[in-house]
Amino acid sequence: MTDLLKKPFGTRGKVHAITPQSAGWRYVGFDLHRLRAGDTVAETTGGDEVILVMVEGKAAITGAGQDWGVLGARMNVFEKTPPHCLYLPNGSDWQAAAETDCTIAVCKAPGKSGHAARRIGPDGITLTARGEGTNTRHINNIAMEAEDYCDSLLVTEVFTPAGHWSSYPSHRHDEDDFPRITYLEETYYHRLNPATGFGIQRVYTDDLTLNETMAVHDGDVVCVPKGHHPCGAPYGFEMYYLNVMAGPRRNWRFVPDPNVEHLMK
Repeated sequence: MTDLLKKPFGTRGKVHAITPQSAGWRYVGFDLHRLRAGDTVAETTGGDEVILVMVEGKAAITGAGQDWGVLGARMNVFEKTPPHCLYLPNGSDWQAAAETDCTIAVCKAPGKSGHAARRIGPDGITLTARGEGTNTRHINNIAMEAEDYCDSLLVTEVFTPAGHWSSYPSHRHDEDDFPRITYLEETYYHRLNPATGFGIQRVYTDDLTLNETMAVHDGDVVCVPKGHHPCGAPYGFEMYYLNVMAGPRRNWRFVPDPNVEHLMK
């Protein structure tokens, strides 16, 4: 069993801390803070650019020398309302003071240009359906390729209805051969509704030298270093995940699994 499935290591404070070194890759980092009202957290971005995603709850945030006020609106991620987020460039610092119990995701990748700090959402983020039949899911794009204020990060939220599949038909983005395909490492931060539920994620290569199938529970993170990576939400359990991708270039180009390529059409 490869170490792709990351369980939270606590219930309060920083509960995930995935670095390129711990993941065995080069680009993506991911932290998660679960704060209670009155808790604070302060960090520096170092050489990374960062997108803070208010997954749930509200926090007063300062960063890059500015007071951004109170960010956050949804108290439960499955409200599916657009998230409040904050982009911070490399070489800056930030602090969050929880006004309610809250969950803050810290999406990281190499920063190069020192872009200006900026709010992202909720304005301009619209929940959009993708797929058809039991492959239908709903997307909140936070910072995908069309947004030009990032050097490396690609970030999106996905809501998968109970009984549906997502990140499917299976596809991979593990070669640096633009425009055919791009190399992008990826993390999946999973939530389940109800929280006692579970989902399934498979990560596999065409030759099956990597072939792992994992039961994911509320709060787990799956690292995808290469290969295809579909998710399934069993009947009765709704699935959310927050994706973070990054690689040598900020483009998302993928190749489908030949066995399911006909479903792309």
